[in-house]
Amino acid sequence: MQLRSAAQTDTGRIRRSNEDRLIHEDALSLFGVADGVGGLPAGAEAAQTAVDTLSSFFRGDPNPDKLQGMVIETNRTVSQLGMRISPRMGIGTTLTFGYFSNYTVRLLHVGDSRAYLLREGQLLRLTQDHSVENELKARGLLFELANLSEHSRNALTRCIGQYTPLDVDVKDIALAPGDKVLFCTDGVTKMLRETEISQLLGLAATPEAAVRELVDGATNRGGLDNSTAVVVFVG
Repeated sequence: MQLRSAAQTDTGRIRRSNEDRLIHEDALSLFGVADGVGGLPAGAEAAQTAVDTLSSFFRGDPNPDKLQGMVIETNRTVSQLGMRISPRMGIGTTLTFGYFSNYTVRLLHVGDSRAYLLREGQLLRLTQDHSVENELKARGLLFELANLSEHSRNALTRCIGQYTPLDVDVKDIALAPGDKVLFCTDGVTKMLRETEISQLLGLAATPEAAVRELVDGATNRGGLDNSTAVVVFVG
């Protein structure tokens, strides 16, 4: 399996700083994104600590079977930093990433950043946002949604940095030559419809072109948030 990859991030047109971070480790076949949680302090510090800690763990022991434990330890590291920076509120970040090997990607996910797979023109979302709305839907509590504001519906139910025990989504996805895998923050998915993401990924001849079109597209659409994309072409 041969991989080609690229990554791009942009602050956008509204935010003063970029609290997105990315994992773009070609040598480790490790790729992903992190997004500091809005409404909490030190989002950039939370996201940077998450990607640095995870990458360091995996560089020291590149065992994919230990990745879930590494995410849990990363959560502990970020939560301890939060106790120092913001003991009352804590700090938090999303974390969505994958390890590629033998035509498989092991995907790990916490929060509302997303991973997508484009295969033969069909876009498949590989992750589910850990939001209040989705949690209520999963429990069949649709009647409670009517009383929630849009902000409350989109509030995260899981993040890296939380003090309570962390539940990490883990799945293995079979890959094929020609597949394109995208990791992106919600600054991309809030600005671009999935049909547009599919089209931009499909038309891109290189990973560099894909991330440029996705991130620039989100910024040009209004850039309401930081936007980050990491794209991996499978050959």
